[in-house]
Amino acid sequence: MNSNVENLPPQVLRLVYKEVSALAADPPEGIKIYPSEEDITELHTAIEGPEGTPYAGGVFRMRLVLGKDFPAAPPRGYFLTKIFHPNVGHKGEICVNVLKRDWKAELGLRHVLLTIKCLLIHPNPESALNEEAGRLLLEDYKEYASRARLLTEIHAMGGTSGAPQEPADGPQPKKHAGDPNKRVVGAGLATMAAGVNNSNGSSSGTSSSNTNIVAKKKTDKKRALRRL
Repeated sequence: MNSNVENLPPQVLRLVYKEVSALAADPPEGIKIYPSEEDITELHTAIEGPEGTPYAGGVFRMRLVLGKDFPAAPPRGYFLTKIFHPNVGHKGEICVNVLKRDWKAELGLRHVLLTIKCLLIHPNPESALNEEAGRLLLEDYKEYASRARLLTEIHAMGGTSGAPQEPADGPQPKKHAGDPNKRVVGAGLATMAAGVNNSNGSSSGTSSSNTNIVAKKKTDKKRALRRL
């Protein structure tokens, strides 16, 4: 979407810059602000899914776009994170009264962000852009919540898709630990060592036995000579 910086009067740009700076320094609870230094008319944000809703645990990226008629006309809001919600269209467009007929020029961007967050807590099926979500909200809340929670888990949680995995904590296994050939070699060496030990033990036993026999024969021979 094209920038409207050149279309807004300097005094409006100064007010927008001041308000965006204040939002970045002190954002509403559960909302992060990512202002753009290149285009002050487009504000990117991230809204945490409120507890007690199907969106809890998720982080939803969103943007507000200030048109050339701002602040006489409200900003346009879009969810960049896919969400199942009655007031959010399939392309992410947001339908909320504060962005339409209830808008007043004195209402600031903070009020807009808080209103959109409240929309996650209290959807309005009467002005649904997603008709299926609006119908389920009225007729089968359990199914609506299940669908909303599923999309939250898929699209709004984690944020590590495609990122390289960090190594696990603690000592790592040796490279050959899972190699069956290495295990066979190790087992063979152990068997060979055991065989050597057994062989040495057997040889030692045989040598000791032979020594005893020789000594016994000498003793018997001495006894026989004495009898003579």
